[in-house]
Amino acid sequence: MSNVLVTGATGFIGRALCAKLLAEGAQTRAAVWREEPAGSIQAGLDVVPIDSIGPDTDWNRALAGIDAVIHLAARVHVMDEKAEEPLAAYRRVNVAGTERLARMAAANGVKRLIFMSSVKVHGEETPVRYTEHDIPAPLDPYGVSKLEAEDILRKIAAKTGLEVVVIRPPLVYGPGVKANFYKLMGIVARGLPLPFGSVNNARSLIYLGNLIDAVILCSRHPSAAGQTFLISDGENVSTPELIRRIAAALGKPARLFPFPPEIMRFAGKLTGRASAVDRLLGSLAVDDSKIRKELGWKPPFTMTEGLKETAEWYDRVKKMP
Repeated sequence: MSNVLVTGATGFIGRALCAKLLAEGAQTRAAVWREEPAGSIQAGLDVVPIDSIGPDTDWNRALAGIDAVIHLAARVHVMDEKAEEPLAAYRRVNVAGTERLARMAAANGVKRLIFMSSVKVHGEETPVRYTEHDIPAPLDPYGVSKLEAEDILRKIAAKTGLEVVVIRPPLVYGPGVKANFYKLMGIVARGLPLPFGSVNNARSLIYLGNLIDAVILCSRHPSAAGQTFLISDGENVSTPELIRRIAAALGKPARLFPFPPEIMRFAGKLTGRASAVDRLLGSLAVDDSKIRKELGWKPPFTMTEGLKETAEWYDRVKKMP
């Protein structure tokens, strides 16, 4: 598919995806919020400005002549939610906005739509690896909205013939990463001691370069149509092991000491950071064997390589004036 529309093209994943598509010679169009600063848009993209994403967004100009849509734009999960009705806010963008895009894509003759969902449709923690066959059980408004969007997309696909592919990634890291992963890198880089020495969990992650590779494959592979895929780097790590790997990538020592997880969980509840603590202590791993078997996908980067690239980017950012 040579004519691709990317939504969320100026975001963490979108920028890297567009750069890869352009490098491969794909005709790449970016649907960009019309108030986006001009400096955030990459050269070489066919840019179409749009209004805020919702049930009334006009996608006609963006969709003209497009073969495949890669839908990354979303109201993302936030730690400190400010909306009075969070679920309604998520539904407007992630559900109604996605439904509007899919219906207009089908009407404009688009063949395939790749939807970036989330592992959070499964839940927040699991003692075993999630598979695509597990019954979804999202626990927060973001996860609920992503699952509802998936369900609507499948109904549209059944009625219109639009080929929908759903990708459910775990935590994504790589150059440009923000939020908790970036904060963790800063703590490790400063050599601060961390109380996770006795944590024994297992978490899946995916490097940005691996995710992009899988997304592009899903936009082109005939067998991807109508499928849902969990995806990861292919190895699961505990929190202390991840910290050790980040430290090694940064060229810093990993300063870990044992501390009772139960006390950390209790402290998290007292300070209002229970969910953040749970992610560091709990397990959330996925089985990505389906995409490997059905599409022949193999991550082009190891986790060690991905963390090295991320650490080099982090060092460059910190050295900027």
